[in-house]
Amino acid sequence: MELRGDRLVLRDAVEGDVARLREILETPEVAKWWGPVDEFDDMLAITRGGEVIGAIQYEEVEDPMYRSAGIDIFLDPRCHGQGYGQEAIRILARWLIEERGHHRLTIDPAAHNETAIRAYERVGFRRVGIMRAYERDPGTKRFHDGLLMDLLADELI
Repeated sequence: MELRGDRLVLRDAVEGDVARLREILETPEVAKWWGPVDEFDDMLAITRGGEVIGAIQYEEVEDPMYRSAGIDIFLDPRCHGQGYGQEAIRILARWLIEERGHHRLTIDPAAHNETAIRAYERVGFRRVGIMRAYERDPGTKRFHDGLLMDLLADELI
């Protein structure tokens, strides 16, 4: 699969991307939010001018009663603050809504990851609520809260 935006292309991650994606995941800025990743075959590589700058993944709920999808993303810290995360999320969100027929998308950053939360809000995601002791912190191994955010199809900015 290949999805195109103004500056980015999202495409299936391939074996040749693994070393670069691991390098990004091991940067302190990314590692503090992401634990170890064993498989990359469910990820889309985020590329800018052919260079891999991160990855985005989605998980679909196929049940027609719920028909929704969840998103997760990480970017090379050198690309933070330039709108690439927002663009990648918009590209994937548009595809999930328009092509896959989802009416609602969710994302669940750590409740104290204000940088990510602000970026998701700029795309149209809204805060739903705190999920207490939601995930294990990769550094301390203690559980921290997560913030459930969602976006309805007509709210995509």
